[in-house]
Amino acid sequence: MKDCLLNYNLEEIKEIVSNLGEKSFRAGQIYKALHLGLDFSEMTELSKTFRETLQDNYVAQSVKIIKSLKSVDGTEKFLFALCDGNVIECVLMKYKYGYTICVSTQVGCRMGCAFCASGLNGLIRNLEPAEILGEVIAVNRYLGGGLGDKRKIINIVLMGSGEPLDNYDNTVKFLHLVSEQNGINISQRNISLSTSGIVPKMYKLADENVSINLTVSLHSPFDEEREKIMPVAKTYKISEILDACANYFKKTGRRYIFEYVLIKGNNDTMRHANALISKLKGRPCHVNLIRLNEVKENDLKSATDKEAYRFLGLLEKGGLSATLRRRMGEDIDGACGQLRQRYIEETAIKGEN
Repeated sequence: MKDCLLNYNLEEIKEIVSNLGEKSFRAGQIYKALHLGLDFSEMTELSKTFRETLQDNYVAQSVKIIKSLKSVDGTEKFLFALCDGNVIECVLMKYKYGYTICVSTQVGCRMGCAFCASGLNGLIRNLEPAEILGEVIAVNRYLGGGLGDKRKIINIVLMGSGEPLDNYDNTVKFLHLVSEQNGINISQRNISLSTSGIVPKMYKLADENVSINLTVSLHSPFDEEREKIMPVAKTYKISEILDACANYFKKTGRRYIFEYVLIKGNNDTMRHANALISKLKGRPCHVNLIRLNEVKENDLKSATDKEAYRFLGLLEKGGLSATLRRRMGEDIDGACGQLRQRYIEETAIKGEN
């Protein structure tokens, strides 16, 4: 399979252009066009011969939008085709201050969290930096956005399908590519990375000289209960995760966030609230409560609105910084992996017929 030029930064593209016998200034033209979402055929500043040479040796864009669903609340979900025939998804959320995009980092996932549809078929493969970046670029173009202050996407969250730290090297390269000044140039301070808690990689990330927001999927203050819904918890205990978060704050100065999906009768009791307060009070962190997006493949149910606000009140009364995320995209399979899973099932049925 041909390599995608979006895998490379400007200096690397200059070297590629030089090796193809072209002048170095062409690299800047190509780089800008790539980050605007253009294919080689659309790069009309280049000669036809050079465009054909690039086409013969490389791929310009790593993903293609094949389906989009728009919610009544303005949330939009995209299904992308990759060059090898796999499919991934991302979610675009509209806020008063602009657009936030939630991107995938893997095709599938091997974490096996009980409440998530991403890992129903396991991990297929890691996404390349170009493919993660391609999600952002494709949607930015879809919105009519440009580069720099003309782009439409303001924030990025790495909370879609896959575990970003399980695809560590490609994820870190993406973080540098997406924040390059000459490209789409999204500040790393506007990027959040969500991990299930792979402790060694959390320590490694703290030494990468990045300034992103670290978010950890916690979902229970008790190790033995967390293990039942998150297999990764059998390897890394909550105390180890808290130590890694403290190290991240020490190295970066960035407050960390804990995601906590409220599962009815599972982790939404006063006992759980009190344990969270005991473990987190006084730490430079925030708790983001999320009502479960129910998945038909399991029998887990979401806490009701009343129960969710009650739990939020307990945390706030206990001195924690906490919020309850507003529901978005429920009518379009808004949770991670749901649209991709439905597409796979429908494709399989068509194939059988």
